Amino acid sequence: MTTYTDPERYPTLSDAGAQMLKFLREHPQAPHYRNQSGNRLLPQDLIALEAFEQEMSTRRPDWTPQQRPLWLDGFVARVWREVPYYRAQGRNPHFVDIAPVSRADFSRDIAAFVPDSVPTERMINFQTTGTSGNPLVLASHPRVAASYLSFHRRALRRFGIELTPGPQRVGVVLVGFQQQCFTYVSVTPQLGESGLAKINLHPNDWRDPADRAAYLDALNPEVYTGDPLSFAELLKLPLKTRPRALISVGMMLSEGMKKKLENHFSAPVLDIYSMNEAGPIGVYDEALNGHLLLQPDLYVEILDPQGQPVAVGGRGEITLSGGFNFCLPLLRYRTGDFATLRYHPEGPLLADLAGRKPVSFRATNGRWLNNIDVTHALRLLPLAQFALHQNSDATLHLRLAPASMIFAEAARRALQALLGTVAITISAIDSEDKVLQYTTDLKGVPD
Repeated sequence: MTTYTDPERYPTLSDAGAQMLKFLREHPQAPHYRNQSGNRLLPQDLIALEAFEQEMSTRRPDWTPQQRPLWLDGFVARVWREVPYYRAQGRNPHFVDIAPVSRADFSRDIAAFVPDSVPTERMINFQTTGTSGNPLVLASHPRVAASYLSFHRRALRRFGIELTPGPQRVGVVLVGFQQQCFTYVSVTPQLGESGLAKINLHPNDWRDPADRAAYLDALNPEVYTGDPLSFAELLKLPLKTRPRALISVGMMLSEGMKKKLENHFSAPVLDIYSMNEAGPIGVYDEALNGHLLLQPDLYVEILDPQGQPVAVGGRGEITLSGGFNFCLPLLRYRTGDFATLRYHPEGPLLADLAGRKPVSFRATNGRWLNNIDVTHALRLLPLAQFALHQNSDATLHLRLAPASMIFAEAARRALQALLGTVAITISAIDSEDKVLQYTTDLKGVPD
């Protein structure tokens, strides 16, 4: 295994940036940082990122139901020319005739989806398990990883927030809450080497659990990013400082949990739809009632089970083409997530977003209800995480994150109001990993 030094991890590191790293690592109440990572950005990367930031701050998706993106045909031609998986298929067809791909295709041979033109010496690979628990190795690059910030900044600006640059400031703390978690410190050159830390709130990563609040107060970050599980743990800490915003990614954020976080921290909570394959895709706008798309070079289709576009306003699987990861250009990539695509003067947006394949639940009166109805029934409860399963006898098993078990009876009442007086067993989720949110054993479930 290659061992890197700080100059290799942070090629443009200044003395002030080095002091920030020292502060993050050596604070007397710092956690056990299990890993080491860095931005690995070269001077030419910073020039490219500055241009990218300026472009992304002004452009927005410009396509409509009647008009695909103007860049799409050129993108398809380049992918067919440079990506082995597509080049092996011969002459490229019309866009609508291109067979969609999925996570399973990437899992079989991710190298076949990497363009020949991408230099391999600076590529980085990372593994993700996703909601399904199936491991997937994805191709990326330091500049791609750093580009996430442009879209997070774009989302923050909708709430009137501009991050403060400078090496005396901690800009972002990424919080997790897992038995094992990849943790490290870094600096962000695009923000003047402001500090960045990825920490695990699990007590196992600290000399004393009380150090968690003291360390985070010392960092006083402008933004926390995490998921509802880690934010539920963050709520328990007696923090004296307050961030300017929280960014929730990775799991569904209920309306109840969002309001609880906003009231507690007196700061906006941004619900960003994001995935490792594509980066930040959309940010939820309450006034628009949907996730407004963030990337001007990402085209979104909504497909039916046969891979055909649904009618405008129809619900189906979110399918992506384009993106900013030049190591992994997406071409009709089926995400496994479902939504309705709507259009607004500010741009396209995803409404009623739900992860994974839709599941129908049978009520006691025989009616079939979509899992979106369940989501709406539970949305006002501040649940950090939940999973609902219908057994073959139509009884239900609801699992809640341990921190959410205090809302068990309220959740039971909400479900019975929706589905009737069905028997519901409730237990705690015994894993801190992602779970399939909706499942069923019932036969004859409608499509």
